[in-house]
Amino acid sequence: MLRWMCKSKIHRAVVTEANVAYEGSITIDRRLMQAADLCSYERVQVASLTTGERLETYVIEGEEGSGTIGMNGAAAHRVKFGEVIHIISYAHMEDRIAKEYRPKVIHLDEKNRIIQEVRGERLAPV
Repeated sequence: MLRWMCKSKIHRAVVTEANVAYEGSITIDRRLMQAADLCSYERVQVASLTTGERLETYVIEGEEGSGTIGMNGAAAHRVKFGEVIHIISYAHMEDRIAKEYRPKVIHLDEKNRIIQEVRGERLAPV
């Protein structure tokens, strides 16, 4: 059996720009992408802690060290400048791997600087 599992998460990122004129995606500072093991054009889910909005899009690389988290295209209508969001990536894993996998979680401060990098806790079996 294969399972869709949380691969990594950028926790509490602040949206620094919203550009409806851009064709689509989310721009993420290259340093944050690397820390969260994200690739350009990788599919991600964006969850707004400000509004509860959720959407899926793909990643494009932003300037390294800039702290950029930019919503582009139609997504900029749903998640706006200044909102606090989680950015979540998923991976398809074999059951035996999924049961032991721990996602990487990157915690950010209000300027999108990394304050902590951890491997998520595996849930105890019921």
